[in-house]
Amino acid sequence: MIIIRNAEERRGNAWAATVGFFDGVHQGHRFLIHELRRLADERGQTAAVFTFPVHPRIVLQANYQPKLLNSFDEKLRHLATTEADCCAVLDFTRELATLSAREFIEQVLWQWGVRTLLVGYDHRFGHNREEGFEAYAAYGEACGMEVRKATPYLPSEGEDAVSSSRIRQFLAECRVEEAAQMLTYPYLLKGHIVGGRQIGRMMGFPTANIEVDEPFKVWPGNGVYAVWVHLRDTRYKGMLSVGNRPTVDGQSLTVEVHLLHFSDTVYGEAIEVEFIHFVRQNRRFKDLEALKEQLEIDREEVDRLLHYEP
Repeated sequence: MIIIRNAEERRGNAWAATVGFFDGVHQGHRFLIHELRRLADERGQTAAVFTFPVHPRIVLQANYQPKLLNSFDEKLRHLATTEADCCAVLDFTRELATLSAREFIEQVLWQWGVRTLLVGYDHRFGHNREEGFEAYAAYGEACGMEVRKATPYLPSEGEDAVSSSRIRQFLAECRVEEAAQMLTYPYLLKGHIVGGRQIGRMMGFPTANIEVDEPFKVWPGNGVYAVWVHLRDTRYKGMLSVGNRPTVDGQSLTVEVHLLHFSDTVYGEAIEVEFIHFVRQNRRFKDLEALKEQLEIDREEVDRLLHYEP
């Protein structure tokens, strides 16, 4: 997928486009982009997605701390797996935030070559998000842009409505399998390995302590997980803990992973972990020996859970 960062870089056909933050690039987002693909093909246009490198509220509220499902690079990587031809990256500035919906259509989207605009069925844009679809359609018609309302994504009967907030709730509740179903891929944390207190190594369970690269990234709820670990271009089985190590110190919140069938020094290296299955809640054990016994059980369970994974 082509990434374009200013209007002067674009070439070729007029665009059919949609605009959004697209955190997670989940089932609902993919459904929207599939509809965009169809509209673009019918009109002989390029299917383009507009998104932002940082959450808009960070620009408007200095103390705002978003809970992100993707870093910006991860979002671009997932958008590249959709049916869009290109992604236009808009820097969200205070000046952009002051534009009315009409000004945004005429001064931004039109200048980028957008001639068909697909608006999410519940999406609003423009200063204070004051107007709705009928106004967008009128502004588009005035400048020669077709504005269409997207079809709402309806999950199958009995399934939860798909949204980024629902996925965050699943993660907070340790329901990583359900989060992955909505995302269409396993939830991932990416970071670098930093030094720890070596207590796991003394028990025969050396762990890699992960410093997560994206400070606003959501961490799954406290517990033990079966994960796939990507390290040095190789995939390993991993037993990962999110929490405050209640048996050891009960204070600092950490993400640490024990790699199965692996023994090497990895400090400072890049690492990615994909959350595949939830194993158990964290709890305090009476001593380190009791913790070690439970970790033996956990390791066998993780090995079993990941045995049949592709």
